[in-house]
Amino acid sequence: MNTPENIGNISAGIDLDDPSTRRTAQLTKALGHPVRLAILKLLCERDTCFCGDFTDVLPLAQSTVSQHLKVLRKSGLITGTSQGVRTCFCLDPAGIRELHQTLNRLAGIFESSNLSDCC
Repeated sequence: MNTPENIGNISAGIDLDDPSTRRTAQLTKALGHPVRLAILKLLCERDTCFCGDFTDVLPLAQSTVSQHLKVLRKSGLITGTSQGVRTCFCLDPAGIRELHQTLNRLAGIFESSNLSDCC
């Protein structure tokens, strides 16, 4: 039973306040919207940074695109560099490597779990 003293620590030993757990949640949350996935895909398909207007390729208002770019930047998956009145966006190699490692680690957890005995 969870009491106020152990609410952050599940009996299985999972620490919800652990920085690694919080970072995993931040990275996976960044992937949790189709617009953010589309932005990442667009940046993956380019050999250079994207310095254009995302609203030219996404049927969304600039304010909506800006909010999604903010989430991706805060998560460390993309970077933005100002060039005049425009901002050029690129994938952040370190962030993408971290995402790859995180997803592989999660996949390993699920692969090693005993799903056949689940209700």
